[in-house]
Amino acid sequence: MEKVVIIGTGCAGLTAALYTARANLTPLVLTGKQPGGLLTTTSIVENFPGFPEGVDGYELVTRMQKQAERFGARVQFAMLDSADLSKRPFTLVVDGEKVETQTLIIATGAGHRHLGLESEHKLENKGVTYCATCDGALPMFRNQPLVVVGGGDSACEEALYLTRFASVVYLIHRRDTLRASKIMSDRALAHPKIKPIWDSAVTEVLDVKQDKVTGVRVKNLKTNAETVVDCAGVFVAIGHVPATDVFKGALAMDDAGYLIRKDVANTDIPGVFVAGDCSDRVYRQAITAAGMGCAAAIEAERFLEAMSQ
Repeated sequence: MEKVVIIGTGCAGLTAALYTARANLTPLVLTGKQPGGLLTTTSIVENFPGFPEGVDGYELVTRMQKQAERFGARVQFAMLDSADLSKRPFTLVVDGEKVETQTLIIATGAGHRHLGLESEHKLENKGVTYCATCDGALPMFRNQPLVVVGGGDSACEEALYLTRFASVVYLIHRRDTLRASKIMSDRALAHPKIKPIWDSAVTEVLDVKQDKVTGVRVKNLKTNAETVVDCAGVFVAIGHVPATDVFKGALAMDDAGYLIRKDVANTDIPGVFVAGDCSDRVYRQAITAAGMGCAAAIEAERFLEAMSQ
């Protein structure tokens, strides 16, 4: 019987692991399919306090995990198959094995949003990707024109990173201004290799017949005119989808799938807590996720203490 099980090893999950471990609750922490979460795909994190020169995303979460393990957290590379939250102790099925726990902290984060095109799906890993830091340095992309789709901070960061390898980076956005923070927008638009394509959407990734990316068909949303932009790769950066499917029907969530928090970290089921991007559709920052992980851990500790009295 576990006292605390934490699902997710991003900033939220690992901060929760640190706090519950220091409370001598020896939490079991499940990595999910992407250990460290999306932050591990970020080349440089400049807005996490304490790192004046910035820090590599993978390095940051690795340090967090080591810190939590130092106090007794047990990190297990495993997937949550299902969860019965109808009664306590809660019953989880983890990689086919049953695990019972008195409390549960959900920090499953979010995944990349897709364009929803059939051609995008067919050419995934054949020139279509969702992570510049993971794939941008591949030989197939070097000295080639590349496309980034999106207009937020992530899209700007992807575009800037790709300038190290690409001959030119086309930044395609549905609006006539970027949604990114001013500093990221200014950096992207000032870079000589980044060419914005405004008021436009990708309607098709070319060429499925060749089984590789050769370009994108782009539609201007104001004029309806269509053009083809030649490129060797398409990097999609249009937001995220909360990783909460396993809890559908079991916990309250909004129409987009974000888990609904009561107070700071509570869900609608006592003993089940939530933290990070799986419940945050507003901020979605590493530091806010860490703060929410702290809150969830303290709430879980208080819940267990109250149950023991």
